[in-house]
Amino acid sequence: MTDLATRTSAAAWAGLRRFDRVVLFMLAVLAIVALAAPGDLAEVLDIAIGAFAGTLPYIALAVALIAGLKATGAETMVARAFEGRQSRMIVAAALIGGLAPFCSCQVIPFIAGLLALGAPIPAVMAFWLSSPLMDPGTFLITAGALGWNFAIGKGVTAVAIGLMGGFAMAGMMRAGAFAEPLKASAPIKRCGCGPSPFSGRPVWKFWQEPARRETFAHEARDNALFLLKWMALAYLLEGVMITFVPAEAVVSVVGGEGLGPILMGALVGMPAYLNGYAAPPLLAALIAQGMSAGAAMAFLTAGAVSCIPAMAAVWSLVRLPVFAAYVGFGLVGAVLAGVIFGLVA
Repeated sequence: MTDLATRTSAAAWAGLRRFDRVVLFMLAVLAIVALAAPGDLAEVLDIAIGAFAGTLPYIALAVALIAGLKATGAETMVARAFEGRQSRMIVAAALIGGLAPFCSCQVIPFIAGLLALGAPIPAVMAFWLSSPLMDPGTFLITAGALGWNFAIGKGVTAVAIGLMGGFAMAGMMRAGAFAEPLKASAPIKRCGCGPSPFSGRPVWKFWQEPARRETFAHEARDNALFLLKWMALAYLLEGVMITFVPAEAVVSVVGGEGLGPILMGALVGMPAYLNGYAAPPLLAALIAQGMSAGAAMAFLTAGAVSCIPAMAAVWSLVRLPVFAAYVGFGLVGAVLAGVIFGLVA
């Protein structure tokens, strides 16, 4: 009898695991609201559906742009940023980092390959810092949820933090720091999700080649499902936050002027960040409840630098002092970005 119960439980668990976790989480949130506050469920859904519908054009544009970049092979141009003088490399890496259309698993082999070819650590640090902060899809989703000023501000922040980290690393290494930056066991291998970023040239008229048309369709489908799923979750949580979280509570923590709310936004953003697509709608809810613009920018910036794929890419390749420098540059940059954006906004 016990064996039968165990097998039944295992089969039920295996069946549950086949469902998407994000969808299951959304269903759980809806069930909790329906049970705990049935009278507020309609308001939560009204807020979520309205905000989600307003962002659909940005989602469609982001999907088309990401799929187009993948189909053309535009990421092959990124490696050219790591050629020439070190100062030029740092500037180019910071600028291109925010445009690189890599999936998270491609960052590690790409950077590992650059390091194996002798790319200097300061230029790699500039790319590492700017790359997780912004990409074409994130830019459009941020604009849809928070407005163009916020999206442009985050894009400028991505480049600025890359430049700050790259040149600061260069100065520290000239002073004798980070004598052995790389781990002896740093992996140099491909992730298996696409061609090497060092091979080939972009083909801008991708629709003329069947294989590239197939890549476009595959990327468009996968990214559409990914974005729609995460944005639906984000806007559902936004509806819950606006409905149930008192504005006074938000204002007391990350509202108002001064350095305190900005620092708190950065510190909270590092562990609480979901991803570049889900975070902007949640911040829109917090801003509506009283979060300051500077604290919101600090939250977005610190969270993107500390997201799991970005941290994993750095941790897998470099020693602890370089990893600590990466986190430190990200946190300091987030606070500075929050202060400056708060003043401008």
